[in-house]
Amino acid sequence: MAPPPILSLQDIKLTLGGKPLLEGADLSVAPGERICLVGRNGSGKSTLLKIAAGMIEKDGGMRFFQPDATVRYLPQEPDLSDFADVLGYVEAGLGPNDDLYRAQYLLSELGLRGDENPAHLSGGEIRRAALARVLAPEPDLLFLDEPTNHLDLPAIEWLESELASLRSALVLISHDRRFLQNLSRTTVWLDRGRTKRLDRGFGEFEAWRDKVIEEEERDRHKLDRQIVNEEHWVRHGVSGRRKRNMGRMDRLGDLRQERREARNGIGDVKFSVSEGRTSGKLVTEGELICKSWGDRPIVKDFSIRILRGDRLGIVGSNGAGKTTLLNILTGKLEPDSGHIKLGASLEMATLDQSRKALKPEWTLKDALTNGGGDFVDINGEKKHVIGYMKDFLFAPEQARTPISRLSGGERGRLMLARALSLPSNFLVLDEPTNDLDLETLDLLQEMIADYPGTVVVVSHDRDFLDRVSTSVLVAEGEGKWIEYAGGYTDMVAQRGFGIGQSAPAAVLKTPKAEAKERAAASTDKKKLSFKHKHALETLPGRIDELSQKRALIQSKLEAPDLYARDRSAFDKLSQQLLETEKKIASMEEEWLELEALRETVEG
Repeated sequence: MAPPPILSLQDIKLTLGGKPLLEGADLSVAPGERICLVGRNGSGKSTLLKIAAGMIEKDGGMRFFQPDATVRYLPQEPDLSDFADVLGYVEAGLGPNDDLYRAQYLLSELGLRGDENPAHLSGGEIRRAALARVLAPEPDLLFLDEPTNHLDLPAIEWLESELASLRSALVLISHDRRFLQNLSRTTVWLDRGRTKRLDRGFGEFEAWRDKVIEEEERDRHKLDRQIVNEEHWVRHGVSGRRKRNMGRMDRLGDLRQERREARNGIGDVKFSVSEGRTSGKLVTEGELICKSWGDRPIVKDFSIRILRGDRLGIVGSNGAGKTTLLNILTGKLEPDSGHIKLGASLEMATLDQSRKALKPEWTLKDALTNGGGDFVDINGEKKHVIGYMKDFLFAPEQARTPISRLSGGERGRLMLARALSLPSNFLVLDEPTNDLDLETLDLLQEMIADYPGTVVVVSHDRDFLDRVSTSVLVAEGEGKWIEYAGGYTDMVAQRGFGIGQSAPAAVLKTPKAEAKERAAASTDKKKLSFKHKHALETLPGRIDELSQKRALIQSKLEAPDLYARDRSAFDKLSQQLLETEKKIASMEEEWLELEALRETVEG
């Protein structure tokens, strides 16, 4: 028999500003359950979470909470103003029987000492302090509203690991797809004031959502064709873009293969010769770049070539120098030494995440047309501003809405619309996914896929990088940067570990250095050894077997009641999944090295 829920919301109703926001929403959370709450920007997700946490009073419906259960809520904008230091803020969230040491331990893990003045903290440091406060008590139920906002990749991966180890039930709101896929076992979709529940993780949500929308549209078609036409571009457009993006992902794979071949071809050729063959295609070329701030090296002896059509992702921890490197590559900042060459006829467009270019008194239409008429000039073609607004999920009646009244996600979409309306062939995006909802991320991915020029993007969003990047540039520390072909997942497979983990000394060799070592080692060998040949023949089959085992373990873990029914079995399967994934990564790395050796031996 399943245990009773910790929390139950039934038929919740709430009206804000005279407009119904929630019109019969339900939410039930069992002990140990992992739920992600999803929905369009402005659908009321944060409001429903606050009602569940007892912070907002509902207009109607029933809320039941187990009297002896403990709950903690992480807001989007934590307030530390009443505390003298960070440790005091974290300890204030502990109960009478909670471990004081755990508060200090979590702060240390999150890179804080505890004696910091809250008034002097950055947005990322405030988020880390708030996470320590809600994690320290290990509550029965944990509500997290956009927990990855302002966190870098090492912190996000640490948070995933910490949450996976907790016994707490979780309800998550996040725009980070990979974060939701890795942690959720149940998905609750808030749509037009009501909730729909899928007893599977976020990884299967989008296909299910598309099916639900299609079924609803078939039913609505018989009753009211007009309503379908009005809602089609708002709701079906999102799922349609996702389907089209599947084809784009296939094309991205082809681009990545071309990228690998281009890199291999360029590796042994003089710059002057290869430049001649790619005349008109060079965007940026850097050779032996060095840059330091004081005694701290940011970039050291770094060389790179960015060609037309490349989609380069830049990743690393906060403070690694990603924005500094981006400014060097785009000619905005001079290196201390080395050489930077920009290609001819570059027209650069930058996504301003600070949104300083938006004037509060502007209307949405003014911002898109710069106050000039009813049309937007897109690549030399006139497009009516209303049609362009629809491309970015804005309703026609929003044309005269003041920018000051737009939500954060809507302002993000507006910045995208402005940046992409400018004539350019080089798009530079510095952390474009911050504060964007899932629909806006879908839109941004589509825009990048269709963009005819070159894209360089700094991001902490792993799923986003997987969807858009043809290569990823990683900060390895001490000014060392290494480029890997493919997206974020490809980088981890080649590198052997994630951004937040320490690198073995041998791993820090550049791919070019590794290739030279392999070539030198094979100089005296005219053929592969029997052991190498046997491994090349058998490794793909062994990788397939482990992949099937991984899929089987994942299917067992997705059982919605496993965690509550048999915690030891859940922990055992989770450990097996981790070990299996490590074996697969190790075998794939071995196979890649042997393939490179084979190619070297065969000339």
